[in-house]
This record gives sequence, C-alpha cells and structure tokens, in this order.
Amino acid sequence: MYGVVTRNAEEVRWPEFDRGFYEVKDVTGRSAEPIADGVNMVSCFGDNAAADADPSLLPVDDMGRPADRERAYFDWAYICPSREDYREGLFEIIDDCVAENEDVRLDDIGFPRAEYCHCGVCEQEFEASEYDDRVEWRASVITDFVAEAVEHIPGTVYMTLYPDPYPGHLLERAGIDLAAIEEYVDEFVVPLYDTAYGTTYWLETIAKGFESALETPFNIELYAVNVDVDNLIHATEVAEEYADGVFFGYEASNGRAALRRMQADEREGVTHGEPGAGSES
Repeated sequence: MYGVVTRNAEEVRWPEFDRGFYEVKDVTGRSAEPIADGVNMVSCFGDNAAADADPSLLPVDDMGRPADRERAYFDWAYICPSREDYREGLFEIIDDCVAENEDVRLDDIGFPRAEYCHCGVCEQEFEASEYDDRVEWRASVITDFVAEAVEHIPGTVYMTLYPDPYPGHLLERAGIDLAAIEEYVDEFVVPLYDTAYGTTYWLETIAKGFESALETPFNIELYAVNVDVDNLIHATEVAEEYADGVFFGYEASNGRAALRRMQADEREGVTHGEPGAGSES
C-alpha cells in the first residue's frame, strides 16, 4: 500500500496513491479545513502559533528552559500535554475532522524530551497523582490523552511515532508506553526522513526495530522533497520489506514518479548485468 502526506487537498485524489493524509493542523499552527476524501491529520503537541500566543503553554525542564525553537534541538515549539484547555481545543479540531471523514491521524504526540515537563501544572498533577515514578506518570498523561482522543474518532485511528524503536526509549523520551497505546491505535506511522537516501542501512535497522516492537500494523513515511527518484525507489523497496505501507511526504509528484517507475519495471522486467550475461525478472 502506498500513500501521500500533503498540504494540497487535490493530491490525495491522485490514482497512484492508495491513501492520502491531509494536514489540517501542522506544527506551525497553520490550520486548514478538513476534507472528506483524505485522512485528516492533526499535529497535537507541536504548535508554534499557540506557543507564540501564550508562552505559558510551553513545557519547561527542571531548569526552566522552554521546549521552543530557541533550543538547538527543537525544530518547532511544543505544548505541554497536561494543559486541559489546549487538549479540549484539539478534541474540537478532531470533531471537525470526523465530520468530514471518520478516519483521523494523530501527529506529534508526547512530551518533547525526557527532561520535560516541570511546569507548575505538571508539578501539581504529578504530586497529586497515584504515581511515585515520574516516567510512569508521564506515560499515563499521554495514554489518557490518546484514549480520550480515540473516543472522538469512530473510524481508523492512525498515530505517528517518533522514529526510535529501541526498548524503553519512547517511554523515557516522549512518555509513550507502546503496550498501553496499542490498545487504542489501529495503525502507526513512523517517519524515517532523509534528504537523499544515499544509504539505507539505517532505515532498515529502524524499520526492523519497529517490526519487532509492535503488534499493531505500522507504516513508514519517507521524505520525498527533492529526493532523487532512484534513491526514493530504493528507500521504498527497503521500507516495504518491513512496513504494511509506505507513504511519501510533502512532494506528491516525486512519490508518484517513483511509483510509476516501479510499476513500469514490474511490467517490463529489469535486466541485470551486461546484455547477454544476465537474465530478466
């Protein structure tokens, strides 16, 4: 199965793609009207606009440093997952999506890094909770959010996972307890982004890790912007050995070109080696 992830509604209708994901809310805070013929996609806790409008929503570490774009390792600003008002706003967006299409993809879920969050809300909620272990408490926050979000989604629930399958890493980094989350999610999507895909051994390693870690079906999302088509084809061939589907991110035309060439090769056969020395498959 092949799909596209896009901000252009018309691209979800291209016949080469079995599935289309349409960004209704992205990490910049940009919003768009949901569509009926694609899976609407909501960035949950990545939101530059909300963070700029109300910096008190930003998660902070134990030194008070916010998880925003001023930190060298954050590409966008995060919102603290404990904030009920913000979460309610997300549920309203999800409801709008469901009114058009019952399937929804939840993106950017989790705490930003292991050292977050120590804001006043999180400190109070942790102290009032039944948990002694902060890691377990953070996992409960994220699992509860996903469980509540799923109550708003009557169709297929997709969820993006940070691309780190190694044991305990998602739990420690993002507060994602895979064993608990899998109960609520129908399919996961793992973005494995590169700007060239000149080598793919790392892609195979990560894909194999998720294949081993998950019982739930998962898909791999590849970055397609300005990537050489031959390299994109090779990355696709590696990814589909492990994942249930491969999705192309943010340049549908490149994804379409890769699929067309793959389909042409399947129809015509590929010759390997010098003429007369190889065989056709």
